[in-house]
Amino acid sequence: MDEAVRHIAGTYAPKGNYIGILMLASLFVEAWDYYSIAFVLTFIRQQFNPSPLLLGLSAAGVQAGAVLGALLGGWLTDKLGRRVMFMASIALFIVLAAMQAFVTSIEQLIVIRFVLGIPLGADVTTSYTYIMEYLPTGRREVMGNRWQVMYAAGQAVCAAVVALFLVSGMSHEWMWRVILGLGAVPAVIILIMRSELPETTIWLVRQGRFREAKATSRQIYGDSLDMLPDMDVTIRKPPLREFLSDLRQDPVRWRASIYSWISFLCCGGQFSTFGFYIPVIFMMVGVSSIIGTSLMTGLIWVIAGIAAWVGPAMLPRLGHRGVGIAGFSTVIVGLSIAAYALYTGHPFLLPLAAAIMMWGHIWAVTNPLTIATVVSRAEYRGVAGGLTYVFNKIAVFMGIFLFPSLFAMIGQANATTFVLVFPIVGLLAAIFIFREVYGFQLD
Repeated sequence: MDEAVRHIAGTYAPKGNYIGILMLASLFVEAWDYYSIAFVLTFIRQQFNPSPLLLGLSAAGVQAGAVLGALLGGWLTDKLGRRVMFMASIALFIVLAAMQAFVTSIEQLIVIRFVLGIPLGADVTTSYTYIMEYLPTGRREVMGNRWQVMYAAGQAVCAAVVALFLVSGMSHEWMWRVILGLGAVPAVIILIMRSELPETTIWLVRQGRFREAKATSRQIYGDSLDMLPDMDVTIRKPPLREFLSDLRQDPVRWRASIYSWISFLCCGGQFSTFGFYIPVIFMMVGVSSIIGTSLMTGLIWVIAGIAAWVGPAMLPRLGHRGVGIAGFSTVIVGLSIAAYALYTGHPFLLPLAAAIMMWGHIWAVTNPLTIATVVSRAEYRGVAGGLTYVFNKIAVFMGIFLFPSLFAMIGQANATTFVLVFPIVGLLAAIFIFREVYGFQLD
């Protein structure tokens, strides 16, 4: 069995890149839902006149749901299979995304967005198991790190659509309903494209389902896995409690996992505070009008998309550690310029600061999920991705929910300076905790 897993893990799949891109496409959907709420919060407030607490929950609720989805989805991905989970999660998202357009109260919107976060959190963790089990060593790291390309594309397209609707004169109520509901459209396309993908061969082998594994291997790799018998066998399923003890047996894997948790937490903190509220900050300090802010934010995300492509391309040269160090260092520079602009009353510097900050953030955030799933055994890969994603989503939820209050308490400049804590901690973790795992092969 181990021989078959090692053989598959090092074998090139002709459709591997297509499968990887298809898995990452779900991030476009998440980005749309995640960032669209930032543009339409003002219109939702006009519609329902909620308290600041309820308005914050309507924006952050999906992140709280994603925490539950990541944990539950990761466990079910290892238990039930990769294919079952990614089909179920995207189908559930379609229904819930469309329901957002028809809510009649802010309370309904909060509940739907919380439940909506569950399939979003589950889908990301499932997608990474596919990437790690379909692409060979080296290529899977680059593909896994390219998830921010889809994220940047989702946010740039969202900004452009919002600007288009504003120019067209669409009513504000119609606008926020259509924007939130539109996330179901690309999700339907992804569901149709995913419908023909089989279960991963590695998961089937680890489950002892050798007959299905051999059939899937012939379909994907053109390899019959002759080292396996033509019959299924019963294999011990390791309990979930052994996950952390397994990691701790290897200092390199353990330190890599700790870094993935810390760095993803820091990335969630630095983005959900300053990065998420870029449109709000621009309008509050008078950088531009609402239409100009939408266009400017879209341009920043185009720059972020370029960073999302360049960062993984540099991975073979810099390694995960080098990419992380460069990313967090750049975020520190960008946030420092932003704080200076706010302290000194030079708002024209904020778009430049935001672009620099987002370039660094994209580099820093590309690899935590990749690192966590690369160093995990196949039996725990879903759990490893889910647990790592939880660190990010907790920080994102707390940041979106609490940052407006922090703004009000200590001011824009001081709040921006406070955010520097996150990239500094991430940088220190990359330097002192992490040990390079690029090209790591466990299975």
